[in-house]
Amino acid sequence: MALLTFKGGIHPDDGKSLAKDKAIVEVKPKGDLVYPVSQHIGAPANPVVAVGERVLKGQMIAEAGGFVSAPIYASVSGTVKAIAPHLNPTGGTVNSIVIENDGEYEEVEYPAVKPLDEMSKEEILNIIGNAGVVGMGGAGFPTRVKLSPKEPEKIDYIIANCAECEPYITADYRTIMETPEKLVGGMKIVLKLFDNAKGIFGVEDNKPDCIEKLKELTKDEPRMEVLALKTKYPQGGERQLIYATTGRAINSAMLPADAGCVVDNVATMVSIYQAVVEGKPSMERVVTVSGDAVNEPGNFRVPFGMNQAELVEAAGGFKTEPEKLISGGPMMGFAMFTLDVPVTKTSSSILGFTKDEVAQFEPSACINCGRCVDACPSRLIPSRLADYAEHHDEEAFTSHEGLECMECGSCSFVCPAKRQLKQAIGSMRKIAMANRKKKK
Repeated sequence: MALLTFKGGIHPDDGKSLAKDKAIVEVKPKGDLVYPVSQHIGAPANPVVAVGERVLKGQMIAEAGGFVSAPIYASVSGTVKAIAPHLNPTGGTVNSIVIENDGEYEEVEYPAVKPLDEMSKEEILNIIGNAGVVGMGGAGFPTRVKLSPKEPEKIDYIIANCAECEPYITADYRTIMETPEKLVGGMKIVLKLFDNAKGIFGVEDNKPDCIEKLKELTKDEPRMEVLALKTKYPQGGERQLIYATTGRAINSAMLPADAGCVVDNVATMVSIYQAVVEGKPSMERVVTVSGDAVNEPGNFRVPFGMNQAELVEAAGGFKTEPEKLISGGPMMGFAMFTLDVPVTKTSSSILGFTKDEVAQFEPSACINCGRCVDACPSRLIPSRLADYAEHHDEEAFTSHEGLECMECGSCSFVCPAKRQLKQAIGSMRKIAMANRKKKK
């Protein structure tokens, strides 16, 4: 049987060997912790603590600012030092709660949890929402909202995104290897919300050990299936994953629910389990620190709010000053100019590279080779869209389906002329989407 996949895509050097075999290490912060009130899609959270107040680990410090929002919890005990604007990983300034860590990690008493079988669907959704669980793969969409579609009876598949197709990142891989029962437990919880759904674990075939572990754990679960996916970037993209595992296609105007699917990544599923079964709010995540500039690449369990410079210190610091720092993966992550920013709910990795290889290339004229067309998983013509973007021709850009671009960067990766296709298309896409919103 052919491996499940999608059309297009690329095969970059995955770089995973640097951290793949490094067990997850728990790290404790030394300095202050900074909690941006906007770590998710939707309305910012509203602080519920005051400067000078002592807080405990697990205490809510900011409540959800609306239905599409998520609360934030202290990941240490200490004193609220400030509520003020602070730099976040994307380079913007966001209102943040700063807590001076007292090093005691005194924790709140969590409420007693009921057995899952005794919980109603509404109770489960409330627990997930109140725990501040959001999509931890990068988008940060509040999970309670995602798990509350208008017609839950029409959801046929719950897909756990175990692909982790971005190069260098191994946080999900280590989580599956070390605590697979929490991932499967999270799937059980989500399946309880959707009576007609089947659970799918989509795992790339370069992780045979993960596939074996999950198959063993789900062998007596008739509503769950583990599917081996072809190792190819961007196999973990929502549209590509849905197509590979179910054969259903969605476009940029659709949500996965429109195709009868709900997709959550490994860290989110584990966070759901910890909220519902263990009664703990979302306070930490596993982060990969890797790249050829890092002394001891590895995977670390990190409390939200911890300074990223401290986290790099836990990985032995840098061998040499890196030319390039990236938050997230090298394909869809973003460059950083400082590590003096906090780990947030969507911080999957910190990558440090000795050479900024992209900056060394000087783009030249398109040679009409068509490689970008072959690589594009959205079946677009990236070279043409980039031309429209560079000429600020929004009408031609949208009429040629520019909004369907998922900004995966496959086109830029394969371009022999080294044109910055993704950057040009992404900039015009944001302008076109903003203008579309204005017209509504």
